[in-house]
Amino acid sequence: MSTLSLENFVPQLHAAEKRPNVLFIISDDLNTSLGCYGHPQVTSPNIDRIAERGVLFDRAYCQYPLCGPSRNSMLCGLYPNSTGIHRNSQIFRQTIPSHQSLSHAFRMQGYFAARIGKLYHYNVPKSVGTNGHDDPGSWELELNPAGCDRLLEEPDIFSLKKNSFGGTLSWYASPRGDKLHTDGMLASDAEWVLERCARDKDRPFFMALGFFRPHTPYVAPKPYFKGYPVKEMPLVEGVEESVKDLPPDALGSHKKEHDLLNDDLRQQAIQAYFASVSFMDAQVGRVLDKLEELGLAENTIVVFTSDHGYHLGEHGLWQKMSLFEESARVPLIIAGPGVKEAGKVARTPVGLIDLYPTLANMCNVPTPENLQGQDLTPILNDTTKEGRGWAVTQVMRGGRNQQRFGYSIRTPRWRYTEWNNGQDGRELYDHTKDPLEQNNLAKNAHLGEIVTDLSKKLNEAIIGSFPESGEIPPVKQGVWAPNLTDP
Repeated sequence: MSTLSLENFVPQLHAAEKRPNVLFIISDDLNTSLGCYGHPQVTSPNIDRIAERGVLFDRAYCQYPLCGPSRNSMLCGLYPNSTGIHRNSQIFRQTIPSHQSLSHAFRMQGYFAARIGKLYHYNVPKSVGTNGHDDPGSWELELNPAGCDRLLEEPDIFSLKKNSFGGTLSWYASPRGDKLHTDGMLASDAEWVLERCARDKDRPFFMALGFFRPHTPYVAPKPYFKGYPVKEMPLVEGVEESVKDLPPDALGSHKKEHDLLNDDLRQQAIQAYFASVSFMDAQVGRVLDKLEELGLAENTIVVFTSDHGYHLGEHGLWQKMSLFEESARVPLIIAGPGVKEAGKVARTPVGLIDLYPTLANMCNVPTPENLQGQDLTPILNDTTKEGRGWAVTQVMRGGRNQQRFGYSIRTPRWRYTEWNNGQDGRELYDHTKDPLEQNNLAKNAHLGEIVTDLSKKLNEAIIGSFPESGEIPPVKQGVWAPNLTDP
C-alpha cells in the first residue's frame, strides 16, 4: 500500500494546477439507453456532451450485476472474489480493511475527496438522505440530501407490490420540479462544492457524484414523461422462443411479481425508466455547466458510468442480476485532460475494474500493488488498442446452503457463460450475428473448438479474480474504527 509522507504531501498542495481534477459521475441502474450509445428514443444531450469531448467505451462491463458488489469492486480495483463482497449491504472494510479505495488513494496524495449521493451501496429509496453503507475513510466531505421523491411522494408511487419500491418495478410522474427531487438537490450540492473548489485552487479535487435515477422507483418530474409517449414504448417480442435453450440459472433473476405485467404496464414502466434517464441527464448538464462557468473544465477529468446494466423485458427479465448483455453492459465515458482521442469510440471490451488504475495513472497517484484492473490510458490515446481484450462478469445463484456462481466472458465477438463450472449449463452467443443473445450456440457441434478456447480463457480469468491466497476473504461482522493512514 502506498503511503504519504509530509515531504511529498506539501509540494502537492502547491502544484494543484499541474494535477488534474476528477469529476466522477455514476448513475444507478442505468443501461446504455442513451443517445450517444445510439438509442433511437432516449434523449441524453448532456451525457452526449461528455462523449463528444471524450472516449466512449462501447463494450464496458460491470464485474457483478448488483449494486453493492459492483461498486465495491469498481472503487477497490479488485474483482468481487478479491473484495469478498457478493451481496448488498456490505463494505470492503469488513473483508479487506487495509485496502485503499480509489478516492482514499487520491486523499493520501493531497486531493480533496467529496462524495455527493450514492457511491457505495444504499438501500434505495429507504437509505436516501443518509450515508448508506459507505466508507468514511474514502471521503473528506459527504453530502446526503433527500428530496420530495423520498420525503413526500412515496404514498403516490405505483408499485407492482404495494409499499415496495427499491427492488420492485415502481414509478411516478411527479408534479414537482427538478430541484425538489433528490437528484436535483445532488446537482445543487455539486454546484456548491465546485464553487468551493474554484475558490481554493491549492488542492485538486476528486468529486464523486452518485445520482439515484433511474433506480426504482422511477420517479421524475412529469414533463420528462411527455417526451416518451407510452404507446410508443418498445416491447420485446419472441421471448418464449428465445428462452427455450437456456439453463435455468440464466433466468434466475426473474421475480414472481413480474408475472403481473401486461403490455400496458410494461410500456408504462419503460416510459418511466426513460423519463428518469432524461431527468438524470438534465442534472448532469447542470453540473457540467457549472464546471465550465467556473473555469474548471479544462483541467478536470470527467467520468460517466453506471454500476451495472438493466433489463427492460429482454429474455422476459427486468432489472439486473443476469449475465446477459443488457445486465452486464454499462455506459462508460472518460473525457478531459489526458484523453487524446476525443469524440471517438473504443470497441474493445473493458471493465469497471479498470477505472481505478486508469484514473490513478492519469493523475500520478500511487496505487496498491494488488489492483486487478488494466490501465486504459493507452486506449484513451488510441482507441484501436485492444488492451486485455475481454471482460468478465459474475453472479451468484442459490440460497445460503446452495450458493454457486455463474461467470461470463465477453470478447469482441463472443459472450460465453458457464453456470457452476459448466455443470449447470453453458451459453454461447455470436454478437456479429446475434447481438440480442437469442440463440444459444453452446451445444453447436461445429463450434466445439470455440467453446473449448473460451472456456479455457474464462477459467484462467476466474483464477486471476482471486487474491494471492486463492480464497475469498470472509465478511467480518461488527464495526471498525476508521483510520485514514493505517486502516
